[in-house]
Amino acid sequence: MAQTTGVPAAAAQQGGAEPLITPYLRALVELRGSDLHCKAGSPPRVRIDGRLRQLQAPALTAEDTGEMLRQILRPDLVEEFARTGEADFAHSLPGGGGRFRVNAFRQRGAVGLVLRRVAAQAVPLSALGVPPVLEQLALEPRGLLLVTGPTGSGKTTTLAGMIDHVNSTRESNIVTLEDPIEILHSDKMSLISQREVRLDTADFTTGLRAAMRQDPDVILVGEMRDTETVKAALSAAETGHFVMSTLHTIDAAETISRIIDFFPPHEQKQVRLALAGSLRGIVCQRLVPRADGRGRCVVMEVCVNTGRVADAIADPEKTHHITDLIREGGYYRMQTFDQHLVTLVRDGVVTLEDAQQVATSPHDLGVELRRLGLVA
Repeated sequence: MAQTTGVPAAAAQQGGAEPLITPYLRALVELRGSDLHCKAGSPPRVRIDGRLRQLQAPALTAEDTGEMLRQILRPDLVEEFARTGEADFAHSLPGGGGRFRVNAFRQRGAVGLVLRRVAAQAVPLSALGVPPVLEQLALEPRGLLLVTGPTGSGKTTTLAGMIDHVNSTRESNIVTLEDPIEILHSDKMSLISQREVRLDTADFTTGLRAAMRQDPDVILVGEMRDTETVKAALSAAETGHFVMSTLHTIDAAETISRIIDFFPPHEQKQVRLALAGSLRGIVCQRLVPRADGRGRCVVMEVCVNTGRVADAIADPEKTHHITDLIREGGYYRMQTFDQHLVTLVRDGVVTLEDAQQVATSPHDLGVELRRLGLVA
């Protein structure tokens, strides 16, 4: 565990009848953390730049965490939490003080909560430090775009930036299906309808099928979790819509395999052909600490579906070549994680040690940096 962090004075005041969790959320915002962890028997902890730090606050009791949840849980989720021991929803501080994605759960009979801070509004792609090719991919007229990476790697922020880019540059009807809604969008050039699973629609699959009757140009599916959602997303992409979604995969090759593995063997050939024809790109991302100590920056692998990549998707004997095709695809503005890391180390954005921690092949990364004369 990292060192303790004090609760700022402004956050420690519990005036009025505000929820018990509010001071800790204010502390999270003031400390520029990403997540707040509340667990019975332990003081609250916040994650700052990837490190979990304990707040200088009393240990929470089971009564504390239970009351925290009772005060912020939506009424329509009370029965679901009692039945399943799980609940996902969004919570906002008054006065625009912050917006959070909440996961509540039971552990050893007590309530636990993890709240992730999300941006109140979309951050433009130009301010995120992402490769310019993402602006091009965001404006595809049809097909499927996937943003992947582990939990906490910034997938939601990237997708929100891409939606904002469409919203700012094109007249489109955009429908989002989210669980829960995290980043709020206002209409600019486009019309945006944001639907929350369990609040506005039963589930992703039901909402996706309904979206097809809402004259959409762009559909954002928060996560492809099951076969039915994947099948519906592929169908929408094949019928002239632009579909964006996420998967918890580490690179482009694994993403292709994961989608195909959603289906039984007798359907996989057809799925490969559908994916080869409809996929527009895969953006995989990881976060790495900045060399100047000012937060973290994103490292991306970008795969654009060229003719050779489509052939590799369609033919199971060639799928393992996808990483090599990305490495050789600079003309199409493709890049592997390690190629992006070389650029970041060269520009002094990240250190060699941190780059090697997230590299796909730390040895190959070191060899390339030595070849370029960037390290001894």
